[in-house]
Amino acid sequence: MPTDKSIPAQLLELIRADGLAVGSHLPAQLLADRLRVSRTPVNDALSLLHEKGILHRERNRGYFLAQPVERPLAELVDQLGLDEDDAVTSVYFRIADDRLRGELPDEFPEALIKSRYGLTPAQLNAVMGRIASEGWAEKKPGYGWAFSSMLTTADSLLQSYRLRLALEPAALLEPGYRLDPQVLQRCRAAEQHLLDGGIETDTADQLHERGVRFHESLVEASGNPFFIDTIRRVNRVRRLLSYRSMRDRKRYAQHARQHLQLLHLLEHERNDEAAEAMRAHLTSTLRNLGKIREVLKP
Repeated sequence: MPTDKSIPAQLLELIRADGLAVGSHLPAQLLADRLRVSRTPVNDALSLLHEKGILHRERNRGYFLAQPVERPLAELVDQLGLDEDDAVTSVYFRIADDRLRGELPDEFPEALIKSRYGLTPAQLNAVMGRIASEGWAEKKPGYGWAFSSMLTTADSLLQSYRLRLALEPAALLEPGYRLDPQVLQRCRAAEQHLLDGGIETDTADQLHERGVRFHESLVEASGNPFFIDTIRRVNRVRRLLSYRSMRDRKRYAQHARQHLQLLHLLEHERNDEAAEAMRAHLTSTLRNLGKIREVLKP
């Protein structure tokens, strides 16, 4: 799928290209796999298309196509106002960059963001909602917003990797660890996609989501809810610096090969070796912190 369109627009293009009939089921995980993102942005996109009347939702069953998608994509995007989503994504990255450059105060009123970035009220709500959901800003009691103090420096990114270094290898050694074969194959296909050219063509969102999905999938296979909750929290709040570090993509080929080796070991139930490989994988990222520091500088 093209990577220069919003997720809702990509879903519409996929529906149209596949010639899906009205009533067709749209499973979130299947769509996430095809778009090479996690389920979270796909679920958000499905919800938006539901609000626009393109899909209908059935309780405990998911989303289904409510009307045919036959018109040219550009027309549909314009008619449904989906270009708003592209504008919100653009402003989101500008806010992230300005925050990391120290150009936004720790505490601020919504009016500052609205005027600085020329947002409509709907765009303001959307971008602040996304930032809040990712954990790097929160609404203050009564009035205004405050940015989180976490993960705004290279040192805090290093601290998040140290936590992961303690947690992720241990998760692979949990009693009863089992990585579902379908999940393993999805992860393997995503890493091979990167080595086949995705490193250069995928968006920052897609690169980040691919890494998040890989590591969370491996931890989820432990069945330990404490490990699972912790890795999800860490991944939410480290997103801000992860985007900036993606300006230097040379390290992703090595990461993809290391991920494939981890999957090979887990597939053959060599979990002790996999835990050591995970430790080496995360340690190699820590060793490259100097490069990440340079990229993170304003």
